[in-house]
Amino acid sequence: MRLAVPGPTTKGPAEKFTGNVYLNPLHSAASPSRLGFAMVQFAPGARTHWHSHPLGQTLHCTGGTGLVTTRDGKVILMRAGDTVHTPPGEEHWHGATSESLMCHLALVEHDDGHTATWLEPVSDQDYQAAHSKTHPQPTAE
Repeated sequence: MRLAVPGPTTKGPAEKFTGNVYLNPLHSAASPSRLGFAMVQFAPGARTHWHSHPLGQTLHCTGGTGLVTTRDGKVILMRAGDTVHTPPGEEHWHGATSESLMCHLALVEHDDGHTATWLEPVSDQDYQAAHSKTHPQPTAE
């Protein structure tokens, strides 16, 4: 047994994230394990690009408020203590709401070294549409 020492904090690369995102690797999948996980911190409005995972992904929110959205338009509002699982191959994105930081643990299994297929950025229009599903605007009467 050993104490897991987090890797150094790195800024999420622009080819995978929009906005300010910071990554701290916590465990790399060393054979025979396939599990890797990291702490990921999102500034308000920051988010991943669309992506999928060959063996799925589990997100556990440790602070703030975030969104997890799928291609079919399903939106989950994630708060501290919530855990969300995306099944293998499901295209999705996740990130902070526009008014809150969000931090989660991201757990993925490696499939022969492959953990994710990264796709296009989430448009501001798609982000706002997801945000409005969980933060409806008051209607004028």
